[in-house]
Amino acid sequence: MNEQRRRVLEMLADGRITADEAERLIDALERDVPDPSLGGTSGPKARPRYLRVLVNSTDDFDGPSRVNVRVPLQLLRAGVRLASLVPPEALTRANAELSRSGMPIDLTQLKPQDIEELIEHLDDVTIDVEEPDSKVRVFCE
Repeated sequence: MNEQRRRVLEMLADGRITADEAERLIDALERDVPDPSLGGTSGPKARPRYLRVLVNSTDDFDGPSRVNVRVPLQLLRAGVRLASLVPPEALTRANAELSRSGMPIDLTQLKPQDIEELIEHLDDVTIDVEEPDSKVRVFCE
């Protein structure tokens, strides 16, 4: 048993964290540290940590441009947690504006477990858009 896992179990035994929190911490430790017993064989694919958006354009108007955005998926998780601090009347107004803009999303129904499921499915998403003068690529890494 490694030292980090032992510390998580000690915190659980001391009552400083709940069993659910201990499980999430141990899962995170297992994702971050590759199993040395696997040797050269490839194990399960690591969970994505970033959402990448790459844009290469050769637009004649402004000249060539390149955009490279790397958004940590942890930021999505933090955003969901912060949404719980927003007053309900503000969420209602935000929902109305989103709906008016063609995005009927109910922010009051967004829960942390939903974002985790979304992140799990993002692993399989790759979007490539190629136009004659530009290329857009969205993926997770």
